[in-house]
Amino acid sequence: MKAIILARVSSEEQELGNSIPAQVYKMREYTERKGLQIHEVQKITESSSIDTRKKFDLIIKTIQESKEPIALVADTIDRVQRSFKESIVLGDLLKAGKLQIHFIRENLILHKDSNSSELMRWDIGVMFARNYVLQLSDNVKRGNEQKIRSGEWTGKAPIGYLNIPLENEKHTIVLDPERSPYIRKIFEIYGDGNCSMKMLAGKMKTLGLRNAKGKALSTSMIELILKNPFYYGTMRWKGNLYPHKYERLISEDLWHRAEAIREGWHKKPFAYAAKPFIFRGLIQCAHCGSTLSPQCKRITNVYYSCCNKRCSQTSVYAKEKDFIGMVEKVFRKLVLPQKMIDEVVEALRSHGKSEQAFHKESMHDLQAQYDKIEERISKMYDDKLDGSITADMYDKKLKEYKARQAEVLQSMQDHSRADQNYHVTASLVLDLAKRAFEIFDCSETLEKRSMINFVFQNMKLKDGKLVWELKAPFDIIVKYADHPVWLPGLDSNQQPSR
Repeated sequence: MKAIILARVSSEEQELGNSIPAQVYKMREYTERKGLQIHEVQKITESSSIDTRKKFDLIIKTIQESKEPIALVADTIDRVQRSFKESIVLGDLLKAGKLQIHFIRENLILHKDSNSSELMRWDIGVMFARNYVLQLSDNVKRGNEQKIRSGEWTGKAPIGYLNIPLENEKHTIVLDPERSPYIRKIFEIYGDGNCSMKMLAGKMKTLGLRNAKGKALSTSMIELILKNPFYYGTMRWKGNLYPHKYERLISEDLWHRAEAIREGWHKKPFAYAAKPFIFRGLIQCAHCGSTLSPQCKRITNVYYSCCNKRCSQTSVYAKEKDFIGMVEKVFRKLVLPQKMIDEVVEALRSHGKSEQAFHKESMHDLQAQYDKIEERISKMYDDKLDGSITADMYDKKLKEYKARQAEVLQSMQDHSRADQNYHVTASLVLDLAKRAFEIFDCSETLEKRSMINFVFQNMKLKDGKLVWELKAPFDIIVKYADHPVWLPGLDSNQQPSR
């Protein structure tokens, strides 16, 4: 049988190192032992998403056009895919008998006659590979959160300010000498209470205020300016306010005076979050997309309805206890027989070894990058002592190298957090597979909300009935409970009869 070797790395640095040659060498040995003939070798670098997609499509096209079955050989599951969208395509090729997939580290070979246990091991491997990538993404978000807490704005500065690149830092934000006086004027005029936003937009157009594209500001842009607390020294990020370190354009008193005129004096906030409703904010109306609003007619009777007055479903009320009964049925199905739990444990153990190898490999590459930069700094210091470079040149390059080292250290911390969260997620999935209903039934309101968020997605009320989708791998477990034999990409109404 012909074979395609797929080698994949996470960064260009790994590509330049020994990661791909090591993978290819191992897979060549494997194909020789299995009696496979190497048809081609594909190398993918994850840092280029476009290149990754093209090469994956090329592999699929080669398999589809081949007149004989082809074996796709990879070091581990996460070298082939990091999401479930590829599972449908690969699953169809497996069912057609045109493809075998060999995962070396997992000791797993998939083919058209693979049983449900082998397919579940594949799906679990994909789920945890995807989870690892999501954890890295979360860590990047946490890095942005840290910058916000430190008073640094991570995006484009609002009109009236400019993003300025610096030698010592990535960038800073300063007042725009051309537009900042106009922005201050907007707050002063509106703060008098004698000018509407539409009138204000006309005045600023007459005075000559233009945006970066040379266009006059619309009424909606004037409103955004008046709503933005950045001008008095506070950043709004994800619904929270943080003080920033840049120069203020107006006083806080002027901003609040303009806010009071804009919003009116009679409006008062209402603390909805204090009420303990299990499904608050989790269910949308299938007709208009609005979030359902809970209403408590009695202590034990909670109803949900669409809060959009223009929607035809506003008069449709659904009981919370009916929703609870529906999700409880799902949690009952999540409990697997002990034999299947043993197989899941074995699959997790197998994929855990693969994940540990990936983590170790990534950390080794990052450490190598850090050491290489340190070596360059040491050599540069010797050059400075010898007079080969000037002190100014040394200081400039030293700051660049130290900044790069800080980025590498941050990446190492991100991988460590992802590694830790991977094992936490695996533990949660296993606990739910053993006693999902028992945990849900004994939980308090906030814990039940967390469990529903962890298992369910896209919950909607449609014609008085609750519909939803399950997150991976819980959709896999429920499908197995309904149909012990199935393939990825096969809908429940297409499952073969038992």
